[in-house]
Amino acid sequence: MICDKIKKELRKKANPKKLKILSSFFKTGKGQYAEGDKMLAITVPDQRAIANRYYQTANLNDVKKLLLSRFHEDRLTGLIILTFKMLKAGEEERKKIVDFYLANLDRVNNWDLVDLSAGKILGFYLLDKPRSVLYKLAKSKHLWSERIAIVATFEFIRKNQFADTLKLAKMYLKHPHDLIQKSVGWMLREIGKRDEKVLRNFLDKYVKKMPRVMYRYATEKLKYPV
Repeated sequence: MICDKIKKELRKKANPKKLKILSSFFKTGKGQYAEGDKMLAITVPDQRAIANRYYQTANLNDVKKLLLSRFHEDRLTGLIILTFKMLKAGEEERKKIVDFYLANLDRVNNWDLVDLSAGKILGFYLLDKPRSVLYKLAKSKHLWSERIAIVATFEFIRKNQFADTLKLAKMYLKHPHDLIQKSVGWMLREIGKRDEKVLRNFLDKYVKKMPRVMYRYATEKLKYPV
């Protein structure tokens, strides 16, 4: 019932006029990385507002139903609900949420779904725990799992913990996909905002091996790039 109410509210916010633009932006066309994904064209603030109204009453079964939806915004709203639940949950409940998240990674299947969930769910949970799961994801040969691994480290970066981000960045230096190159560059840039010396040291070692996209993202805020 809760899932049905959430879907009903989401559809009230749909904007068909923006479908073509969003479908192109999220690469849902034939042969693209999100081929076949269906869009409702709902803004993220609207999805957050709906998630905020329901996250306390929605359970993991409700979220599962949202994640199984063919509509992008249903899945994203389900993930936002999980991020809200993580903040309020105790340790035991957080583990259940993370286990649920990891068991449903096949439904976290576009870059925005990853970026709005990986840090706030997996990264948040791993702040004071071993992080071997990130390296398992990084070696999975599955695009979205690989992106989850690096984006999850944003929570570590916020706490000035850079080691895992740098290790994963090194692993991804030869990654062929621009979505991984961009995410690594983004995380390196976030490190540089907090400690420019750490970023420059990494660049000094690996700049010649870095894809141009990764380098461009990493150095975007540097006054004098390497």
